[in-house]
Amino acid sequence: MTDPGTVEVLTAADAELIQARMAGALLAAGLAVGDRVVFCLPSSSRLLCAVLGALRVGIVPVLMNATLLDGERDLLIADAQPVLSVLDDHGLDALDAGSPTELAPRPMARPMYFTSGTTGRAKGVWSGIWDEEAAVAALADEADLWGFGPDDVHLVCSPMYHSVSIRFAGGTLLAGGTCVILPHFDADMAAGALEGRFGPVPTTTFLAPSALTRLLAMDDNGPERFSRLRLMVHAGSPCPPALKRAAFDVVGPGVLWEFYGATEGQFTVCSPTEWAERPGTVGRARSGRTLAVDDDGTVWCRPPDFSRFAYWGDEDKSSAAWRDGWFTVGDLGRLDADGYLYLDGRRDDLIITGGVNVYPAEVEASLSNVHGVEEVAVFGLTDERWGQQVCVAVVITAEGDAKAVIDALRRHAVDHLAGYKRPKRYEVVEDLPRTATGKVRRLALPEALSLE
Repeated sequence: MTDPGTVEVLTAADAELIQARMAGALLAAGLAVGDRVVFCLPSSSRLLCAVLGALRVGIVPVLMNATLLDGERDLLIADAQPVLSVLDDHGLDALDAGSPTELAPRPMARPMYFTSGTTGRAKGVWSGIWDEEAAVAALADEADLWGFGPDDVHLVCSPMYHSVSIRFAGGTLLAGGTCVILPHFDADMAAGALEGRFGPVPTTTFLAPSALTRLLAMDDNGPERFSRLRLMVHAGSPCPPALKRAAFDVVGPGVLWEFYGATEGQFTVCSPTEWAERPGTVGRARSGRTLAVDDDGTVWCRPPDFSRFAYWGDEDKSSAAWRDGWFTVGDLGRLDADGYLYLDGRRDDLIITGGVNVYPAEVEASLSNVHGVEEVAVFGLTDERWGQQVCVAVVITAEGDAKAVIDALRRHAVDHLAGYKRPKRYEVVEDLPRTATGKVRRLALPEALSLE
């Protein structure tokens, strides 16, 4: 069993052996190409190897947030229809005891992650199984952009239910490099890893802006802590310009990159030079992609063939996301004359806290069950540490007592919602701001409540 506080070092050679064992165990358990296996576990070297091993024999791992409550997790498992679910260390032990099998040289699919896309109901993003040509192109798409090589040491800071963690860590290992894996993000732990206290000094890392904020807020920061990094990448939520400039002050020239993407697919990449010349941009279209913004300001992307996806079991939502080979996740933005994208806002119904998506419709559906609640509206409020915090405006029934209802809402949230989904702030209101057609105007709530 992995100590939850242990920082792990995983070399490419060790990873190859573990992947072969775990893939062999999956095949021996009766899984075949195209089948799904659920993993709902904290980050670890063995989880990473289980995911990569599955992908290299054509089994699709479904990665779920390890902090989900059992009821939340079980709904997603039922939807994913896996042949096997691995939910604890005992499950990893069983896979690690498998007989080695031959692995493809590269992943034959990408993992399935759950996202709400453009609605509040969680949906799996499904890409199917790649043929050899698509598998080669998909691996090169990341490796060529980020230059993964055998001398790289990648620091894994984000949880492995984030798609970027598997992409960067897997790309590093497949290129012959090494990974240093944090069990969870902790600023002191990350700082120690960057200084080489737990093993080899990292050359690359990915940090959500909220994690970058905490790392840069440490009292003993200095350029020497980041001196070995050739690449630090951030994405997942908007990065305040002040934070970006603070990061520029401590990392070397050419180190701090950004990309814009979603679980569904990748849109842009932005070098340090490009951002310095155009503050606020998230960059231009990645290789093999074309961007467009329609008359409503919605951002669309035409991706390579290997990047096509569907929402698992939902043809209507899949059709709505695609138009003549272009897809959208509903974000709003604008392109300048040189093709640089500037985002004007995230989806109205999406809150990004600590780089993790929270969907108001799901939280509202749960909180609406509390006695004394007439109506609730969940919205995001800007937060320096987390990017956004989850807040809720509550309309109390005529017979309800405000304090008692708020206390009941807090208890209900603890019992029924994962920690990152629980509102941090409750505001009692007489009514909610609405459009002419009756839709709640979420973006107007902070101003209406004088919370901006």
